[in-house]
Amino acid sequence: MKSNSLVSIDQCTEEDIIRILDNAALFEANPNRKLLEGKVAATLFFEPSTRTRLSFETAINRLGGRVIGFQDAATTSSSKGETLKDTILMVSNYADLIIMRHYLEGAARYAAEITDVPIVNAGDGANQHPSQTLLDLYSIRKTQGKLNDLTITMVGDLKYGRTVHSLIVGMSHFNPTFHFIAPDELKMPEEQKNFCDEHGIKYYEHSVFAEEVINESDILYMTRVQRERFTDMEEYERVKNVYILRNNMLDNSRDNLRILHPLPRVNEIAYDVDDNPKAYFIQQARNGLFTREAIICEVLGITL
Repeated sequence: MKSNSLVSIDQCTEEDIIRILDNAALFEANPNRKLLEGKVAATLFFEPSTRTRLSFETAINRLGGRVIGFQDAATTSSSKGETLKDTILMVSNYADLIIMRHYLEGAARYAAEITDVPIVNAGDGANQHPSQTLLDLYSIRKTQGKLNDLTITMVGDLKYGRTVHSLIVGMSHFNPTFHFIAPDELKMPEEQKNFCDEHGIKYYEHSVFAEEVINESDILYMTRVQRERFTDMEEYERVKNVYILRNNMLDNSRDNLRILHPLPRVNEIAYDVDDNPKAYFIQQARNGLFTREAIICEVLGITL
C-alpha cells in the first residue's frame, strides 16, 4: 500500500487487494496465530459500532495482541474538550496500532498525518470504510469464485452509505457493472458517478426496486437508511422503508446471486429471506474477522 496506514480503499492497488484477500483466506483456514505477541492495539470508537469493533478486537485477540481503547467517546477526555489531535498523540504513546471510527469525514486521514503509529480507518462519517470494503470483496470472491466482470446492484441509502462508496472504488479494478437503486433523496452522489465515468465503469440508476434488475445481478448489496445521517427527520420518515427485499422477489434470480448487507439491518431485508441459501450477510460479517486479521498484519508489515 501507499502508506503504513489504511484510511481509504483507493490506497490499495489491485495487487494489494488480492494479497490481502489471499491472506484472509489463510486466516480463515487458521485464525489463531500468535503474530501480535507483545503488541498493543487501540480501538477508538467515537461513533457506535458492534460488528466492526468486535471483529477488530477479536482479530487482535486471535493474533495474540492486547486491546486498549473505548467504545463511547462520552467516557473519554474528548467530552472535556480534548481535541482529536491530542487524543491521537496521547494514545500513540501506548499503542502499536490505532483503529478508529469517527463521525467526521477525513478524521482518519488527519490522524494518519499527525502520528507515526499506523491508523486503520474503521469508518469516517459518510466517507470511507475500507476494512468493510475488503471484507465485502472477500465475500464476493468467495461466493462468486472471482471478482472480474460481475453485476452488482446496490439498494437503499446510496447518498450517505460509506460502504457503497468504498465498494465502487474497490471493485473498479475488476470491470464491474453497477445498478444503483435509490429514491431521489438518497441517490448515488455525483462524485461516485463521476468516478465510474472516469474509470469506464458501466452503471444504471433506478428508482424502482424491480425484480428485473435483481434477476440480472450476481450480488445484491442492501443497505439501511441511516437515521443518524439525517438532519431532517421528516425526510427520514419518508424514505426509511422505501425498499424491502422479500423472499418471493428472488424466485427468478440467478443461482449464483448472493445478498450482502453491511449490517445492522432494520426493515430493508424481510426475515423470510434469512433461510434462502442466497442470503449471505451473516457469513459476510464472519468474513470480517479473517479480513481484519489480514489488514492488521498488512499495516504492521507482518508477512505470513
